[in-house]
Amino acid sequence: MDAVLASIAPDAAPVLSAGTLLVLALVAFATAVFSAIVGMGGGIVLLAVLLFFLDPLVVIPLHGVIQLVSNGSRAVAQRRHLHWSLIWRYSILLLPFGAVALALVSSVPEDAIKVLIGCFVLLATWRPQWLLVGARPEAINQNRRFILLGAVAGFLNLLVGAVGPFIAPFFLNMDLSRQAIVGTKAACQGVGHLVKIILFGLAGFAFAAFLPLLALLIPMVLLGTWVGTRLLERVNERVFVALFKTVLTLVAGWLIVSTWLLAG
Repeated sequence: MDAVLASIAPDAAPVLSAGTLLVLALVAFATAVFSAIVGMGGGIVLLAVLLFFLDPLVVIPLHGVIQLVSNGSRAVAQRRHLHWSLIWRYSILLLPFGAVALALVSSVPEDAIKVLIGCFVLLATWRPQWLLVGARPEAINQNRRFILLGAVAGFLNLLVGAVGPFIAPFFLNMDLSRQAIVGTKAACQGVGHLVKIILFGLAGFAFAAFLPLLALLIPMVLLGTWVGTRLLERVNERVFVALFKTVLTLVAGWLIVSTWLLAG
């Protein structure tokens, strides 16, 4: 496994301009605010924006670290509302299915990964039900539901980097409060990102080379979570979601188009 990521484990991170770092910091903050309010979506935007500046197999593990902090802080903020029985069931199959996905994704061309992520973002934004490929979460026994969900999410998390919109429907029709959904879902995703970090680390990814970038973005994520949690009951969610969907569509669309233009 040590050789899987040899080609994308640089000894030093690429040099990013001050303007780029400012953009990434603001995006990290804004997406954390959104996720704290709505419970999902922010991580996908951050993932898509990072892909404009870094290679996909660098973005996915770095995004995992940032989102571990984002989801972890969100789960802590809602710790009184967590449903631990769902979290541990979700976690059971994350590691083995993530390992399978890592072996596959390391052999996929970078441009193909970018387009795949862009398409996943568009589907998650406008046709999230299509991601379920006909499955009806409410019809699946609750205990089995989260074990199976963890297996699929573990695979997708290594392949496309973010699975929030995919797993969201599985939390519906369970008589959970809004705070319980936001917190429990965040905890599940946090465990998923932790597994992803472990797998990339075992495969040889040089996380230390990117510590300065992470040191910039992680505090912005924590600040965004703090702000978003305090806005949770005050924001007009419908307007906020509509605006965010527009931004998400533009980012994903440009990611696909620009990759296609550069490849051509």
